[in-house]
Order: sequence, then structure tokens, then C-alpha cells
Amino acid sequence: MRGKLVELKEYDVITTNREASRTSGTVYLDKTSFDQLENLILTFNASDEADAIDFLSLSSKKNVGKIIRAKNYVGVLQLKNGVQIQILPKIHGDTQDDSKKTFLKMLKTLKDFPSKNFDESHLNTEKMPIFEIFIRLYIREVQHLVKKGLKSAYYEVEDNLKVFKGKINFSQQIKHNTVHKERFNVKYDEFGLNRPENRLIKSTLLKLTKESGSTENIKELRKLLSNFELVELSSNIVRDFTQVKIDRNSKDYENIINWSKIFLRNQSYTTFAGHSFVKSLLFPMDRVFEAYIGRNLRRLIQQKEWSISFQDRKYYLFEKQFAIRPDIILRNEVEKRTIIIDTKWKLLKNTPSSNYGISQADMYQMYAYAKKYGTDEIWLLYPMNDEFKENKGICFTSDDGVQVTVFFVDCHYVEDSLTKFMNDARI
Repeated sequence: MRGKLVELKEYDVITTNREASRTSGTVYLDKTSFDQLENLILTFNASDEADAIDFLSLSSKKNVGKIIRAKNYVGVLQLKNGVQIQILPKIHGDTQDDSKKTFLKMLKTLKDFPSKNFDESHLNTEKMPIFEIFIRLYIREVQHLVKKGLKSAYYEVEDNLKVFKGKINFSQQIKHNTVHKERFNVKYDEFGLNRPENRLIKSTLLKLTKESGSTENIKELRKLLSNFELVELSSNIVRDFTQVKIDRNSKDYENIINWSKIFLRNQSYTTFAGHSFVKSLLFPMDRVFEAYIGRNLRRLIQQKEWSISFQDRKYYLFEKQFAIRPDIILRNEVEKRTIIIDTKWKLLKNTPSSNYGISQADMYQMYAYAKKYGTDEIWLLYPMNDEFKENKGICFTSDDGVQVTVFFVDCHYVEDSLTKFMNDARI
């Protein structure tokens, strides 16, 4: 993703008004890039992709003009003209480097994020764009594989030969050899390094040498390529991915192939990015925050008499219709207690008169959980922000005893924060 890098954070505003960007705290973007981004938003909004609404919004601002606001997706995307837009999460009390490191720590908890075992504090993230960090993680995975040794396997070969070998490929035989009767279009198995997994890795390494803007990354990518001299480039990426077989003998390939899907197929963590003309690697922060809280909470309650479940599907509102799925449920069979936790990636405001910005729909949802699960212990977990740093907590109680308590999680110090939550909730 070589090209100019534009950095911003969630909720930041982008404008083409250079003068306004100096005085109003907005981020300047040249008109060509802005127009491409605007067209992207309009394309998404015209589609049926509901998630796209939470990506970027288009509006106007007095004395500034037309603006684009980043919303709940974080990551990197590249426009047609090569401009790369990096969006970082807005996390309480952070510097840009802290934000990247905590974001990476959060990403590790996502079930389908390829790299799990890395120490974000040892990555030199200060001057490295997110995309280059992801390349660095891929490099480390491949280095680990090379150190253990590339694996050979039987793989299928299709060829047009003068001698018969394996089995005839009838459709291709008819297509190519009607005139050349002396040739045989065949399929046969060979044993060696040229298996689909290795072809995909080599193709990814080569692609990243062209897309990376980091001298260090490019150097390491080229060094790794020297280990794949006996491996061909993938001539059919889709087919090679379908032929990948991850089993007990090829477990070392699993994370690498998942990364290769992202880099070779521009596979993102959104439902909508694949329909655009940009290369993107975007993460919905609602989902990231939920995973971050859930995985850390599960580890913290291991020694306690509590069970934990995620996205429980036990109840419906109306006869197997309108499923309700709390993010996290904690159960204690000894104490006969059920605690329901819902995570919300949203910055609340310290304004009691407007219910702190908590939506009415969310409170209806919490009340429905309480009634269906027969509990009055409901917790809403939001990320900490400056307005609530010293806040003692917010609690709502209905006239029939349902209690919804708000707790703010410090994402930088999630273990300490969740330990405090557990004390407050008497877990």
C-alpha cells in the first residue's frame, strides 16, 4: 500500500478545506482523494449493506464545507490514487503509539485474527503504519515456518504431455488435443514443495514486496522468497485456496494461509469492503471490543465458580422469532445468579439530562434480557473516556426491580479494569 499516508482517529472529521483543517481540528485531504472517498460512501449507502452505515458518514459543517466523519471501523484502506487512509481507535488517555499497541492487543482476542502469539510491546509501532505492522506479523509467521522447515506433500498437477501419466482430463483433452492426437492432457500426483500452501505463500510474499513501503519489511520479504525457489507462483489463487488442507501435519500453515487470504484476496473483516474499489483491512470496533472484554473476562474467572458464555441464543421474543443474544452471560449455579453483560463501543457524554447518550433502544434491549433470563443484574460496558475518568458509575433501576449498571473499561489496562468490575459486580 505504497503512497501518501493520511492518519486519523475514530470520529475525526476529514475536509478539503486546508485553512479550516488548521483551526478546527479536522484532517485535510486533497480534493481528488476526498471525491474518491465520497463516491465510496455513496456507493455503500446505495447498497443493502447495513454495516456500511457505521463506516464513514458524509455531511457538511458551517465554515468548513463538506466533511467526512470516521465512525466505528478502524484499520486501513487505500484509494485508487494510492492514498492510504489509516484510522486508529479513539482510546482514553493514549498517544498514537499507545493506541496502535492497545489496538493490536485487542485484535489478538478476535477469534479469526490470524496472529495470536505476538508481543505488541516488542513491535516497533511508533512510526509504522498499521498495514506495515500486519506485514511484519505475516513475516514473523513465515519466518517461524521456514525455521521449522517447509513441508512437502502430494499435490495434483495438470499438464499436456507426450506420454500418458495419471488420468486423462477429458474436457481439456477435447479442448486442446483434438488436432494433436499425440498429446495427453492429464492429471497426476507429484510429491514435493510445490503444494498449494507454499504457492500461496510465495505469491503473497511477492505481492507484499510490491505493496510495502517499509525498507525493512521489503528486505525481510525478499530474504524469505529465497526459500521458495523450488515453488511456483500460484497461477490460480482461488483454486489453490480450495485445495488447502489444514490438518495435524500442516497446522503450522494455518495462520499464514489466513493472512494470505487477507493479502491476496483483499479479504477484510467487514461485510461490505469487498464490493468497493479500494484495498482495505477494516475492523468493526463493536466486535473487537466485545471480543476483548469477553476473552479477558473468561481468563479472569477461571478460578471462580462462574461459567461464561458468548452470544447466547437460548431465548426469543416471540415464538422462535426475534432472537435475543446477550454478548456475555455469567452464571453461578451455587449462588443461583445470572449476570448479563452487553458491550458497547461508544463514547458516552457526562450529561445526565440526556441519559449520558445511552440510546433508548439499548435500554429496551437490556430490559428484555432481564425478563427473559430472570435476572436483575444487567451491566453495560463502555470504553473509558476523559469525561468519566473520576465517575463512580451510573445505575438505572426500573419500578419492577431491574437494575442496569454502566461500567467504563480502560482498554489500556483491561485486566485491572475488569478486576474492578468483578469486585463491583460481586463476582
